[in-house]
Amino acid sequence: MIEHFLKQTIFADNEDYRRNLEFTVPENFNFAYDVMDRWAAEAPDSVALLWARENGEHRTFTFRQVKEESDRAASYLQSLGIGRGDKVMIILKRRYEFWFTVLALHKLGAIAIPATHMLTRRDIVYRNQKANIKAIVCVGDDYVVEQIAEAMPESPSVDVLVSVGPIVPMGFHNWHREIGSAKPFVRPTEVNTNSDVMLAYFTSGTNGEPKMVAHDYTYPIGHLTTGVFWHNLHMGSIHLTVADTGWAKAAWGKLYGQWFAGATVFVLDQERFNAQRLLQAIEKYRITSFCAPPTVYRYLVHEDLSRFDLSSLEWCTTAGEALNPSVFDRFKAATGISLHEGFGQTETTMTLGTMPWVTPKPGSMGLPNPQYNIALLRADGTPCDDNENGEICIITSQGKPLGLFLGYFGDEDLTRSVWHDGIYHTGDVAYRDEDGYYWFVGRTDDVIKSSGYRIGPFEVESALMCHPSVVECAITGVPDEFRGMVVKATVVLREDWKPRAGEPLIKELQEHVKRTTAPYKYPRIIEFVDELPKTISGKIRRVEIRRRDAENASENG
Repeated sequence: MIEHFLKQTIFADNEDYRRNLEFTVPENFNFAYDVMDRWAAEAPDSVALLWARENGEHRTFTFRQVKEESDRAASYLQSLGIGRGDKVMIILKRRYEFWFTVLALHKLGAIAIPATHMLTRRDIVYRNQKANIKAIVCVGDDYVVEQIAEAMPESPSVDVLVSVGPIVPMGFHNWHREIGSAKPFVRPTEVNTNSDVMLAYFTSGTNGEPKMVAHDYTYPIGHLTTGVFWHNLHMGSIHLTVADTGWAKAAWGKLYGQWFAGATVFVLDQERFNAQRLLQAIEKYRITSFCAPPTVYRYLVHEDLSRFDLSSLEWCTTAGEALNPSVFDRFKAATGISLHEGFGQTETTMTLGTMPWVTPKPGSMGLPNPQYNIALLRADGTPCDDNENGEICIITSQGKPLGLFLGYFGDEDLTRSVWHDGIYHTGDVAYRDEDGYYWFVGRTDDVIKSSGYRIGPFEVESALMCHPSVVECAITGVPDEFRGMVVKATVVLREDWKPRAGEPLIKELQEHVKRTTAPYKYPRIIEFVDELPKTISGKIRRVEIRRRDAENASENG
């Protein structure tokens, strides 16, 4: 399959990859027709989707069945008035209907807008109004349908509500009762052009209101390098990415690149993350390729991994935030597998990564993906030297790279604020070592300036993560009269260490950081908490910690 979209499919090393990566982009490309339906013809009985619940219930869908189900879903949605250009919000958790719905919308030329089930009434109203949503397809549980129903008086654009059950309130269509009467699907005459909006995600909002990130129909091809190369997938692979379908990591790891490779997408329908149950699923279903954010690996390495048969695992990757080297080392010691890190955003596909032919450096995001023209720039726009902090930027003077977003939907000013003069500014700070590897420092807003030093949160977090008491931590800056700012650590302790939370442990952690990294970086303030504030995609919301600290300072001042 991939040979239809790549001029060269096998690379000897990174230099070969850098020189010879070249895509073939068909006119009016549509992933549902040109990849999934083609697989249904070429490998109809290969398993495309393996869906399992924690109670042992599971279902498998072959490529032929995925085509049949997505055709039925397309016909059903078409009967409800959904067509080209219509915006449909999908709130389906990890229900298998999510995959049929997304493909169906592609087949109709409609715009899929996945969203998390944790949205409140206010969140739903904001999205409905911002995107002019026409329909919502949702899981039928008490919370989700209640929030949607309460949002409707302020959502005049929404004409259609569909529940996949088990709860189907008044005013909602019943997916499973009605879809059975869908007529045979007939492909519309005109579905899409490559430049049409195919998919939109609302960013998780580490700062301010969520932005609506719009991607065109060529976006899935941009993820070919994600699944085929970074995830190292092929026919017969069984791949599990830990991700909610409401955020972009699902497109990275549970949809496009994996099916380009002809791999099986494994879905664990887990209501609440549980490390032991996740490991049991990897063992039971013989997962061969695994991807998760560093948060998940941090919890996994605190388990006794020797209790689980993980021998089926061949390849493991991580993205979403920077990986602490201590987690890399502990996971490799327990499994023998090196973690291959990648970097990208909702606005992009993978821009930096550690491909199979690249030796990982623990804690590094890897090397630039030649799909993008990456530059590390100073604030004045000049290139950084090696080992100098700068902003990760994408040069677009020769045109929009495959996989880069179209812009923030309906907000040209916001788009221009990050993408102007032929440069897309990611807002992420890193440095490049003498071997060309990139190392994450932090968001531009997260860098701490203390006594003339610039301190990246990640380097201090990595030092703290080496201490056996720490499960998770977040580093932020707190205003200080003399130093400008001082470093604060907000720490989640292991259960067996929580009784020791107090001044002696604070001093122990401070001394540990001084020994592990440059002493000036140590946290002068340490707060122990039960959990860190996070976005719906699992990223730490340092802005929320700063906001709370500012409120507390105001109340006490």
